[in-house]
Amino acid sequence: MVSLFQNVPFKLVPSIKNYYSVVSTGQLDRELVSDYNITITATDEGSPPLSSSKSVQLSVADINDNPPVFEEQSYSAYVSENNKAGSTLCSVTARDPDWRQNGTVVYSLLAGEVNGAPVSSYVSVNGDTGVIHAVRSFDYEQLRSFIVQVMARDNGSPPLSSNVTVSVFISDVNDNCPQILYPAPEGNSFMTELVPKAAHGGSLVSKVIAVDADSGQNAWLSYHIVKSTDPGLFTIGVHSGEIRTQRDISESDSMKQNLIVAVKDNGQPSLSATCSMYLLISDNLAEVPELKDMSYDEKNSKLTSYLIIALVCVSTFFLTFIIIILGVRFCRRRKPRLLFDGAVAIPSAYLPPNYADVDGTGTLRSTYNYDAYLTAGSRTSDFKFVTSYNDNTLPADQTLRKSPSDFADSFGELEGTLEV
Repeated sequence: MVSLFQNVPFKLVPSIKNYYSVVSTGQLDRELVSDYNITITATDEGSPPLSSSKSVQLSVADINDNPPVFEEQSYSAYVSENNKAGSTLCSVTARDPDWRQNGTVVYSLLAGEVNGAPVSSYVSVNGDTGVIHAVRSFDYEQLRSFIVQVMARDNGSPPLSSNVTVSVFISDVNDNCPQILYPAPEGNSFMTELVPKAAHGGSLVSKVIAVDADSGQNAWLSYHIVKSTDPGLFTIGVHSGEIRTQRDISESDSMKQNLIVAVKDNGQPSLSATCSMYLLISDNLAEVPELKDMSYDEKNSKLTSYLIIALVCVSTFFLTFIIIILGVRFCRRRKPRLLFDGAVAIPSAYLPPNYADVDGTGTLRSTYNYDAYLTAGSRTSDFKFVTSYNDNTLPADQTLRKSPSDFADSFGELEGTLEV
């Protein structure tokens, strides 16, 4: 007789004489019991009976029947805005009870979008460790939180997987200065408030309105007057921004009042912004002087600088233009006046004093006007009469052609006659 004495999910089934098979009596789960030590005893029917035992070591083979399981049902990550790219947000962990590759877990991000962009452009996950990193720097004013899905997959065949939700929360940092809505920034418009002369102490004059894009205590604003024309005349609410008179308006108070108000937030470190409030103590607009006198001396100095620069530019351009004109005229005077290409210019000193200049303008009192052409390299010269101031002169179109010697003789006789 053969029997099993341990409480194991196995039994012996005879197959043929003296042969038995070990058969399981239930479902085996390697993740619960991976090994069994079975002792088989064979006993004869003699008297006394004799027996012998044999131990069998049985190992249960693994199959991929368990998906990875995350340690938490969901994860939350907190990060301050303006973080560095690559900073760690959190870590997720999934475990698989299977064996070897069936229990090896790989992490990845499921496809999705955040503000219309792929989630992979915001965070990444390490496939081996499950550590989630920030891909970019976050801005609390643009994005305060988002959700990503992380998948854990084993390497079994077929692979099994599970997902987990990771919520990323971005905390605020005091990185925005207060923005003043009223009065408008100085460069955009020039705003002035009228204060009645009969205003009593505590009268509401104006109000400074500001906002802060941050949140929490980073957006708690306080208002302070840092400079004023008359320090004891006006006060401002620390949290309301309302400007009121501290006392009654008197005749001795200056008509023009200028207040510089600083708006600070409650962040660490604190950020601030300033604005100017122009006040006129008057009951009638007709009494209001030129508003431009209310501007800072700094403005006047800037305007003066601009005017000086403009004046220097205009003066430099004008002097350059004058120098160019004088240079052109000087060059024209120094350039020889040629009657035509290849012609020899005859100096005016060789012309008879009784004749006009060669261009016929009549600047000299003379009897004849003429044009003389002496060509270089030519043995003949043309002597052309142009006009006459009396009726006895030759017509302008008559031209005498002479040889060089004849022209020289005639010119000599003409000089002799002039000397007499």
